[in-house]
This record gives sequence, C-alpha cells and structure tokens, in this order.
Amino acid sequence: MTMSATIETPVQPTLTPAQRELFKVDGFLIMRQLASAERLGAMRTAALEQASAHVAPIEYEADVAYPGAPASRDAEGGDTPRRLLQAYDRDPLFAEWAADARLSAIVAQLLDSDDVWLSRNHHNCVMTKSPRYSTATAWHKDLRYWSFETPRLVNAWLALGDETPANGCMRVLPGTHRMAFDADQMDADQFLREDRDDTTRLIETAIEAALAPGDVLFFDAGLLHAAGANTTEEHKLSVVTTYYGRDNAPVAGSRSARREPIHIREAHHA
Repeated sequence: MTMSATIETPVQPTLTPAQRELFKVDGFLIMRQLASAERLGAMRTAALEQASAHVAPIEYEADVAYPGAPASRDAEGGDTPRRLLQAYDRDPLFAEWAADARLSAIVAQLLDSDDVWLSRNHHNCVMTKSPRYSTATAWHKDLRYWSFETPRLVNAWLALGDETPANGCMRVLPGTHRMAFDADQMDADQFLREDRDDTTRLIETAIEAALAPGDVLFFDAGLLHAAGANTTEEHKLSVVTTYYGRDNAPVAGSRSARREPIHIREAHHA
C-alpha cells in the first residue's frame, strides 16, 4: 500500500478531456489517493468510535429490512450501525472533507458548474459494513427517492480503507445513468429486478469498483449500482457525499429540501 506516501497539496486537479468524457459516457470516475493517510486515519478512528458509542443519528441494519438483515433492532445483530448520518454536522473532520477544495474542484468539472452545493439531506454519511451483520444492497439509482429540479447530481464515495469484492465494494452498471427503465423492470421498492432476461443481460456488464484507502469513486446519482455484504473480519468504512451545481436545486417542500445545503464552492466573478 502506498497510501503513507500520499501528501495533500493545495493544487486543485484538472480533469483531462478523456476523464470528463468517461464520466459523461459511463457515469462514474475513480480518482486515486485524494486523501492523505493522516486524514484517513483520523476519520476512520472517529467513525469507529462513534459507531461503537452509537452516536446519533444512526441508521441500523435492521432499519433497512434488506434480505438477510436482522428482523428488528432487538434481534441478534439488529443494533449494527449501517450509516452514521449527518456527517457534515457530526464532526469537523467530515465537514472539512466534504468541502475539500480539491474534491470540490473535481465535482465542479463533472457538473460543469463553478458553483457547487453539498446536500445535507442525501448521503452526507459514513457508510459502515460490519464483519458479521452487514447486508447486500440490490441494484438501484439514488435518484429514486430524491426530488430535484434536474437529475444532475454527483456522489463522491471516499474509501477509508481497502474496498474489495470480499468486503462489499461498490458495483456499477456503466452507462445506466443515460438509460430509461420501464416500471416493470423495477420492483416495488425501485430496485432493478433480476428475474428478467433484459435486466440479467444488463447486470452482466457490471464493473467492480475496487478502491484503495484515499481513492474516491465519483458517480452520477442516476447510475445503477449495488454492493455485496462484508465477508471479512474488518469493518469497511466510506464517507459519502452528494453535490449539485448552479443549474439545479431541491424541490421546495420535499425531503430533499429539508435541511439547508452548504455552498462549498463559489464562482469568482471579475
């Protein structure tokens, strides 16, 4: 692992035309080692301590009722944290990362917007996968329950440790952010059905987004993605944030507008 040699600099990355085109076509882009070992260690320690102490607000494995999840919080493993919610307000470490100048510079280029806002209503969390009670997540688009004027949002998924198929790394279906799906291709909870020939063929195109500590997976909020359970003996931790640009805004009165966004990057006008 080369993470210990990573040094953060104030230089803001400029994406190549090829990288921007890749994101436009495939709906995702992985940028390697954007966070230093020192920052990762501090965030990982904070996340593990807060998960162990059950610092609210928290979503538990039992709350999501996915296949294989504990039946209730009182069942064995039912009090296993799945997400540490409200990361931006939870700890300055996570707030500083969410508003990081290099991170927001990449997001601004992907959104083609000099102004960038962080949503405090969606993601804005530390995703946790415990060694014993984590569950798999089926294929879905994050936009399914969100309410924005346009679907142009970008998620940033920071790996605080190694993310592999064994511990439930993200899987993505390239190009699906540009595809429209019929109602009968989705189940009642808006997960992609896996019992149809057309969706089965699509799932065969899946790519595993394996990440090293400090890597960031940027993906379109309309991209179909899934993740497996953690079958290892160590916790998997990821910081996940969602952004939108000047051409977008949450729909007034919706859940997406409940908390005020954070204007993390502002255009400089002459």
